[in-house]
Amino acid sequence: MTFTIVAREAKTGLLGIAQSTNPLCVGGRCPFIRANVGAISTQAYTDPGLGPLAIELLTLGHSPEKVLKELRESDAGFEYRQIGIVDRHGRSAVFSGSHCKTHTKAINGENYVVMGNMLLTDKVVPEMDRAWRESEGDLFENRLMAVVVAGRDQGGDAGGHRSAALIVYDCEAYARTDLRIDFVPKRAGQPDAVDALKDLLEHWRDMIPYYKVRPHNPSMPGWADWLEKQGKPFKD
Repeated sequence: MTFTIVAREAKTGLLGIAQSTNPLCVGGRCPFIRANVGAISTQAYTDPGLGPLAIELLTLGHSPEKVLKELRESDAGFEYRQIGIVDRHGRSAVFSGSHCKTHTKAINGENYVVMGNMLLTDKVVPEMDRAWRESEGDLFENRLMAVVVAGRDQGGDAGGHRSAALIVYDCEAYARTDLRIDFVPKRAGQPDAVDALKDLLEHWRDMIPYYKVRPHNPSMPGWADWLEKQGKPFKD
């Protein structure tokens, strides 16, 4: 019961996923990424075990379409799943099972998949697609965030938005951005998990270049001092 973008930045090879849903802790069950390999979200009636399996198949050189065929053969509940895959070459594939609830939709192209299930309206995924296309040239994390905001603003998950995640991998084995909102109470008129994720990204964005260099240069100033020197003092 989730709406998601799975994407690759063509110029840099960055791989990323951003999503939101009504249940708690979406970032712990649905998104899987391996640098220089690919990204997958397994959602709807989620089987988190399909994520690592898909990553291993991509590592072996399978195309995203081939991975979906292999997953179908290994999963008796495949018609309950929605799965989107983008590999390191920008090839994409998506599957929405026949048992996914209305509204379920997916759009994919070179370097991206936008998809969702049990959505409030049938406008959610097309609006996500528009946001992805129109944000070209922006920071990758900003693009992913814009897509989730656009989906939420068209209604998003029919049950609301208690959790959200935004994860990006560069060339290292660890994420360059790993932002997770595991729980926000659903209260009318109050910020939801998408709002909280957007606020977290606002605080994190200036730190991206710092933590790209810091693991290889531990003598760098502390993060707050570094931000001060960049003319971007941290604000709580």
